[in-house]
Amino acid sequence: GRMWAYTVGFTVLPHVGGFLGWFLNRKEIPTWYEKLKKPSWCPSRKMFPVAWTVLYTGMGYASYLVWSDLGGCSSKAIVPLGLYGAQLALNWAWPPFFFGAQNLNMALIDILCLDGLAIGTLCSWYRINRVAALLLVPYLGWLAMATCLTIRVWRDNPEHKAGKSE
Repeated sequence: GRMWAYTVGFTVLPHVGGFLGWFLNRKEIPTWYEKLKKPSWCPSRKMFPVAWTVLYTGMGYASYLVWSDLGGCSSKAIVPLGLYGAQLALNWAWPPFFFGAQNLNMALIDILCLDGLAIGTLCSWYRINRVAALLLVPYLGWLAMATCLTIRVWRDNPEHKAGKSE
């Protein structure tokens, strides 16, 4: 019965930060975000919670597979799960930078570092569990779109690059 609890715990974990990011910054979305210049290909606001629910579930379950295959928190798990944890922390940091601080410079730096760590995570997982690595592919696809969107918003809204003006 314990493995079931681990499976659920690992699968739910990414949602915690995602939900907190949304909850803490939800008031900025209809006011500040809607006024930003965005490209025509920007997904509808309704798409983001659906996409992140699917992506967080996949990456969380994938992290469980890697953890399980490596025998839990062993020395072999430090790099693959460390990369995962680092990219997850940057994933969770993006909404407070973007929506909370309205700092497009920090949001851009964050997502570019996140991209590198997410690619590193996938590469390290591929040798351990190919299903886990494949479960990260949709996440990397969405991150590529989110990175392009962040770059375009950063470029097209120069007045917001440094964050909220006091």
